[in-house]
Amino acid sequence: MNESDLTTLFRKLGAEDAESWAHSQAMEGLPQLARYLFLRQAWRQVVPEDDPGWMGRAIDNSKKRPLDPYAGTGHALARLLELGAAEEDIVDLVRGMQAELLFKLCYLLEDPGDVEPEVEEVRWCLVQTDGEGKVLDSINDLHESVLETDPTGREMRPRQSAG
Repeated sequence: MNESDLTTLFRKLGAEDAESWAHSQAMEGLPQLARYLFLRQAWRQVVPEDDPGWMGRAIDNSKKRPLDPYAGTGHALARLLELGAAEEDIVDLVRGMQAELLFKLCYLLEDPGDVEPEVEEVRWCLVQTDGEGKVLDSINDLHESVLETDPTGREMRPRQSAG
């Protein structure tokens, strides 16, 4: 795919600075489309800042099945709201922690950290595959693009209303 077509595709997919993503792939041969798509999809797993409805669903689920895995989340949310915590503050806290975990997981793909000597050679990575599972390319340094793909465009900086 040429740079112009890539730019169009990146724009369609919602990439900020579509031209840079496309240029990097076209000129440097980096799998930027796969990189962007992974991060876009990963960010979709982070709670959105403009829809606190997930809290009500978590609370409802915890009431229906109070001992299920993750039910503690709903119980804690209910207590926080009863104590007067603002939904926006809870969203910002949870979103921030989830985004930080996303960054750390992406970094973990590059550096497994402090592990026992017996397993220090164990490594893992994210790869792009074709439709049949054949590896096409490795996708490296994902952590470097986590903040720039924040859907809010603020790179996880506080909302303007934050004091």
